[in-house]
Order: sequence, then structure tokens, then C-alpha cells
Amino acid sequence: MSRPLARRILGVAAALLFAAGALSCASTRPATRVRTAPPAPIVVAPMEMPPPEAQTSPLAPPPLTPEGAEAVPEGTPPGEMPVPSEQLPAPPTSDLIALVLPLDEPAFERAASAVRDGFLEAAGAAGKSGNVIVIPHDRNGVVAAFDIARAKGVRVAVGPLVRDDLRTLAQNQAALPWTLALNQLDDATPLPPAIYTFPLSVESDGRMLADRAHAAGAASIDVVEGDSPLMKRLATSFASEWLRDGGRPPAAFRFDTSPEALTSLRRSLVGHAPGAVLLALNGDHAALVKPFVGDVLSYASGLVFERPSPAIARDLDGVRVVEIPWLLTPDAPELARYPRHEFDSDALARLYALGLDAFRVAAAFVDGPPQQFALDGATGRVHLGPNHEFQREGRLGVYRDGVLVPLDSTP
Repeated sequence: MSRPLARRILGVAAALLFAAGALSCASTRPATRVRTAPPAPIVVAPMEMPPPEAQTSPLAPPPLTPEGAEAVPEGTPPGEMPVPSEQLPAPPTSDLIALVLPLDEPAFERAASAVRDGFLEAAGAAGKSGNVIVIPHDRNGVVAAFDIARAKGVRVAVGPLVRDDLRTLAQNQAALPWTLALNQLDDATPLPPAIYTFPLSVESDGRMLADRAHAAGAASIDVVEGDSPLMKRLATSFASEWLRDGGRPPAAFRFDTSPEALTSLRRSLVGHAPGAVLLALNGDHAALVKPFVGDVLSYASGLVFERPSPAIARDLDGVRVVEIPWLLTPDAPELARYPRHEFDSDALARLYALGLDAFRVAAAFVDGPPQQFALDGATGRVHLGPNHEFQREGRLGVYRDGVLVPLDSTP
């Protein structure tokens, strides 16, 4: 496997949770305390691409003077791009919504298909299937795909799905239609003003769990953190929100499967009795740690869990988990209008739910982006927040007798 492809697979797994279980890993050091801060849509064929030697890797900087973009100013440090132009999209010339997904890239085809299916089901339920066009692209085709959307005068383009594709689009500086990206960047790369984001990310779960721990009266927090980028993002977002709300800096324990490390963790937790613990771990590792945590209030994110076996699920009893309503409350009346499909992983089911909500968000782009937005959707409560981000808040559940149920349900 080539290095760029490996990096892209890691990126989409961390951002889209398509392989959350595979990303977890354990350290070999003992746990130590440290401080942490319906009807088929129109499918548009992609433009003919240049030969491979002329293509630009999505991980590399774009050409210095692509058509329609300004040249990189002299003296720009390597790896840094100028701030995107403040040019806003031209008025749409059609009522079309373009869904731009990496359906022609084998590494992401299953994830993209799940999003596409949810998006088209929501469009069909709204009687708007004829207003949706699907523009597939491959590994190096995201810019060309958005050129197609812009040429068709769409009122909004939904995508990219992959984080590296979003970075490529942001750095390209080409003219864009109004765009609803289904991911977010994890660095300071600025996004063009035409791009809004609607990510299915662990950061929103981390913020929600910190708020809930404060509301539960926890005076102190410990974090048991795995080594994968996904777990670190969850822990970082939790700690940032916890500190913003006035909490003391949380203590963090590096996850380790050794008996000595787990015993050390137990002694430390008993010795200072934190008000709550964040398990920034996948389901199997959280179940392994939970007995050593004891009765301390424990929180986790469902986005990093994969369907646990019944035996493992029972070890999670008492853990409070934020999950999307599509999986936590499947019989909710507001979700009854959408068909359900069997997926072989919860990660794909979550991406299908993302597609459902993404259509409803995109439909709010009429003469440009909405000024206000609120939705009780399949992925949670969605609202338009700052920085052009449609923010999502899942729902809190708890494991009881090996089953994840809504926290407010009767035991």
C-alpha cells in the first residue's frame, strides 16, 4: 500500500469513524497520571481527468497557478497556503442539489454509499428526488467534481466526505458553489467562505459529555485515553470544554492492558476519588477498564464503539454513552418516515444517518445558507453554530443489563 493511500485511510477512519475499532491500540507503559489540557437520482459522470502523471495527489499542495486561482505570493513558506479569497458563490441557476462523494475510490466506496443511500432516502421522503444529482469522484477527482457542480449552477453542493479531499478543495482556491462539507479540518487551514461544515465527529461528543459531567455535579475528572488519533481528539475536545466551563485540569491515564497498569489505575482512582471518568476508548477496551473504575460515574462516545458482544456489553453496565438517535432510539416518531437497512457495522449505520440529516440541512440552502437552523435529526439535535459549522449533539444513553438504552428511560 502506498504511503498517501495509507494516510488517507487513517484520515477517513478518524474523521468518519469507518474503522474506529481498528484504530485503537494499547501502550506498553504503566498507567501514569499526567495533566492534559427511492427514485434513482441523476448520476453525473466525472470530467475526463488528465493522465496520472499530471494529477496532483490530494495530500500535496495544488499547482501554483490553477485556472481561476491566484498564484501563491512570493515568500510563502513551504506547506503554507494563502488565506482563501473572500469571493462568495454566484447566484444559482438551478434548483439542483449536488451530492459529491468518493464513490469511485475503493477505499471509501462503502462509506460513501452509506451516505448516498441516506441522502437519497431523505430526498425521496421529501418528494425532492428529482432535485438531486450525484457526482462521483475518485482519489484525485474532487476538484473536477466540484467544477461540474458549479457549472450546473447548483444551489448547494454536499461534500467532500473525506478530510484530505476537503483540504484539497480549500487549498485549490477555485470558485465554488455554496458547499456543505461532511467533514472538518483538524488544523488551522482556513476554509473558503463558500464552505459550511456538517461533520459527524467525536469533538461534538466530547463537548456534550463535559457539559453533562458538569451538570451531574462532578468536581473533578479523570481521562483514560487510548493512543489512536480518534481517542486523542475525543479526550482533547472533552478537556477543552471542561476547562471552558470552569473545571479543574483533568488528569489523564494512558491506556494499558497489562495487569500492573490496570491495578495502578484502580489504586489511583480509589486514592483520590474523581467525580467522573471519561473512557476515551473503544468498546472492548472500555469494557476491560470499567471493572477497575468501579462505581465512579463513567462516560464514553458511541462514535468510537463498534457493536460489542453480549458478554462485553454487560461489562459496560453503568457507562453513559452519547450515541446518535438513529441507533439509540430507533422507534422515535421523527425517524419513522425513513426506511431502515441492515448494515454490517454501526459505523456504516451512522453514515447512513448522516446522509439523512445532510439532505435536510442542504434543503435549507435556498438563496444561500440559512441564517438560523435547528433540526431534531437522525444524528442528533443539529443547529447552525459559529464558524460556518452545523453542530450536532447526540443523545445520552446508559448500558443496563448489556443493552444501551436512553438515560431517561425507566430502569
